[in-house]
Amino acid sequence: MKKRYSHSKLNTFEQCALKYKYRYIDRIKIPEKSIEALLGFVVHEVLEYLYQEIKTGRTPSIDELITIYSNIWQDNYDHKIKIVKKELTEKDYFNKGVGFIVNYYMQHKPFKDNTLECEKRIRIQLGENNEYEIIGFIDRLVYNLDNNEYEIHDYKTANNLPTQESVDNDRQLALYSIAIKDLFGKEKQVNLVWHYLAHNTKIQSKRTNQQLEELKKEIINLIKQIESATIFPSNKSILCNWCEYKSMCPAHTNYSLGNI
Repeated sequence: MKKRYSHSKLNTFEQCALKYKYRYIDRIKIPEKSIEALLGFVVHEVLEYLYQEIKTGRTPSIDELITIYSNIWQDNYDHKIKIVKKELTEKDYFNKGVGFIVNYYMQHKPFKDNTLECEKRIRIQLGENNEYEIIGFIDRLVYNLDNNEYEIHDYKTANNLPTQESVDNDRQLALYSIAIKDLFGKEKQVNLVWHYLAHNTKIQSKRTNQQLEELKKEIINLIKQIESATIFPSNKSILCNWCEYKSMCPAHTNYSLGNI
């Protein structure tokens, strides 16, 4: 049986080994969600709807998209949702998402970029005997007819805007480009495109086949590190404020980590 991983799973171990243990080994499920997670979910749902409709030959109006956004938000909002930034309210986050949708729509209409699929599921086989499988979902896959390149588009709703160097070292979309090359040919060019909606900005990057082969080796080494781990220490950082396991984490209590 293949051992299945995802970028999120790998990233969780690197971010905090104890969080990894809680989520993937102990399988502790906590329904607590953050307002940022809700914002990201609703915006992704609306943009997916937009492009699915475009593929049928119909372009929704901006008013229709805002109505859909509002309905999805209301269906998923819960007053128990965590808002870490106390200076902001639920309405602030709601309005932020409206701005994302409006700005994106105005910048990219009439949407003639030849979108192939939205939320495309990908699988990557790794290891000498393909014993590892990486799974993931591409927000939007495009085939650019002007330059004969595939494009992997990813939407980001966080406030941070990374440097070019940072995206050039990003692992998630690089992994997805491996899957696209496996499907369509290693000679195909794949352009990685991040849409930072809070800044109405697009950042792009590419990987060589040699870089992707090196990435495969790095991922296998990381998986082996995960599977050989016997202790799972916590890693205190600002990200703890958004962690659903904070209330049970020894790093935030008077208890010792010991061999947890």
